[in-house]
Amino acid sequence: MTLTKANIVDAIHDELGFPKNRSAELVEILLEQIKSTLENGEDVLISGFGKFCVKEKKARRGRNPATGDDMMLAQRRVVTFRCSHLLREKINHQQPLE
Repeated sequence: MTLTKANIVDAIHDELGFPKNRSAELVEILLEQIKSTLENGEDVLISGFGKFCVKEKKARRGRNPATGDDMMLAQRRVVTFRCSHLLREKINHQQPLE
């Protein structure tokens, strides 16, 4: 199952008792703050969860997989995620799915 924004809003509504529209506003404010921080090239660290980092990728030669043509891929910035050791331990100690 994929966690959606609606699921997060519902969880805030159920756990904290906020009205759904206020819960949705809180989620939007949080996500906008994360987006603007990453847009400025800064990292976002959420203790116990992980770190979102902005990395610079240099221009490089690539290939169009559909046509096989060579092409130059432009320089760009990408967001990477490194989970915290606490989250990694929690994930790895979970019982395997069957």
